[in-house]
Amino acid sequence: MNLLSATRSEITKITSTRLWWVLALIMVGYVALCAGGMAAILGGLGSEANGPAIPSAQLPSLVYSFATSVGYVFPVLFGALAVTSEFRFQSLTPTFLAVPRRGYVLTGKVVALLLAGAVFGVLALIASMGVGAGLLAAFGIDPLLTEPETWAFVGRSILAMALWSALGVGLGTLVPSQVAAIVIVLAFTQFVEPLLRVAAGFTDWSAQVAQFLPGSASDSLVGASIYAAMTGGGAGLEWWQGGLVLAAYAAVATVIGFFTSWRRDVS
Repeated sequence: MNLLSATRSEITKITSTRLWWVLALIMVGYVALCAGGMAAILGGLGSEANGPAIPSAQLPSLVYSFATSVGYVFPVLFGALAVTSEFRFQSLTPTFLAVPRRGYVLTGKVVALLLAGAVFGVLALIASMGVGAGLLAAFGIDPLLTEPETWAFVGRSILAMALWSALGVGLGTLVPSQVAAIVIVLAFTQFVEPLLRVAAGFTDWSAQVAQFLPGSASDSLVGASIYAAMTGGGAGLEWWQGGLVLAAYAAVATVIGFFTSWRRDVS
């Protein structure tokens, strides 16, 4: 079996379960609620809002960025579960018997989950832009849907979600325990990293280091973030640098996982 066949096999595994569309459905609702709420708040308050002033030209991208700034947890969780479920139910055993070259299997899984992450990205953007643009327009704010930069933002957001899914594969390979992987994903994305990013803003050196956290790198890749707007911080790295950092996290986790848990006897 070659790499293409391995990738097709992994895509079949993904689409043959309900997990992907259940997570996608929850993600769409969550992102739409957050983006819609922010668009209503910003549109309703306008210049009366307290805190740092946000130029009206930046409001649409800030609202649309909820697709990645809050939605990224779903592709990374899906990527981790796609791997850990195979360890849990020992479905890797027949796969490895059919495809002895385990590197092909893991590479195929990474490619398949990159594509799945991109799909999650498209769905999340449909939710954030569909609801957000409508509400911004209702408050008289140009949603900038015809601007080239908006669609460049869309492309970068889809790439970010794809990389988050690949990072999930790396985490699942590195930590085969499904419960442990879920706890790590939720704890880090919802509590640990947000706190680290807020705390890092107190000194210049810590702010420089915080640029290389996964979430910060993702925000730099996308080019907009509610976290950066709340703290008054800038985008940090260049967009391509953020993409490279996020890809490096995924690659390092996957490679380490391959040489540890992936090569073990799973039967």
